[in-house]
Amino acid sequence: MTPHTPPPGATVDRMTTDTPHPAPYGTPQTPRVAVRGEARIEVDPEIARLGITVSARGTDRRTALDDLTRRNTTVIDLVKSYGEAVEKLETGTFSITPELTRHGRGERIRAYHGRVHLTAELTDFTALGELTTRLADLDLTSVDGPWWALRPDSPAHGEARRQAVREAVQRAREYAQALGAELEALLELADLGAESPEPYTMAAAPAGMMRSMAYAQDAELAPALDLEPQRQTVHAAVNARFTMTPPRL
Repeated sequence: MTPHTPPPGATVDRMTTDTPHPAPYGTPQTPRVAVRGEARIEVDPEIARLGITVSARGTDRRTALDDLTRRNTTVIDLVKSYGEAVEKLETGTFSITPELTRHGRGERIRAYHGRVHLTAELTDFTALGELTTRLADLDLTSVDGPWWALRPDSPAHGEARRQAVREAVQRAREYAQALGAELEALLELADLGAESPEPYTMAAAPAGMMRSMAYAQDAELAPALDLEPQRQTVHAAVNARFTMTPPRL
């Protein structure tokens, strides 16, 4: 059996011979509804970060290095003495910089300045106030923080996403009911921006930062600071598309 050949000059509509594709925006028989679901929840923080800067100054390089090493060891030992309350302790940057005299014909080194930056991450907030005060009470040691945060795998993120999905379904159902229709099927569910992701940028430091600096060690231990954890806001958003039954207009 030979295939049918169109007469000369005739054209073939490929849309009628190929498998039909669904219309991108729905049809009167199968309308589509597109919605966004969002959720914002507030939860207690799970971790607190402290930025610690240890400094030293000496008239020669070796003196500055020796003092910096001693003070850095003191800070590390103090932080580690809190045991499991400290989840992470990391050394960031180290620098030793000469200070030149401002007067005179030749360049002369007046002193050397050394600095070491560390980051401590705590999960026990009862020890946070005491540790912060004791660090700030050390000689030539400055403390920045705390910065409150959630872990990347915190259950709060999953709960926010689930609430966003439920909100999208509820919103789509309300639109369909307003037309006398019902939802039939889910066509697409996507994180907001998943189709065109934006370049990753570093987030600004969270609000609620406490800063304390001290340059003299007292004979008695300074009282612990009373630090109130800052509630964290978790946001989730999704785009969803559904089909629904024909509306009754």
